[in-house]
Amino acid sequence: MMGTFLFIGGPEIFIILLVVVMFFGADKIPDIARGLGKGMSQIKNATNDIKKEINESAKDQGIDTDLAKDINKEISEVKDNIDDMTGPIKRL
Repeated sequence: MMGTFLFIGGPEIFIILLVVVMFFGADKIPDIARGLGKGMSQIKNATNDIKKEINESAKDQGIDTDLAKDINKEISEVKDNIDDMTGPIKRL
């Protein structure tokens, strides 16, 4: 399972790359990769902007957006409770 990505193994990736080289040519592949990189960067920036807008509007409305902090607090409380219940029992 470690050698697969989206259920595609090594031989399938090789065949896909071979078809891409045959279809576009070796000289166009860097341009295609550059365009894909720019597109991914634009998508990342857009999602970061959306997250920022959501967080700002939530803060304006008084909604708590620090969910991870609350979860970590609850986890530490549960750990403390378990340690209190076990008392002098030590793990080996």
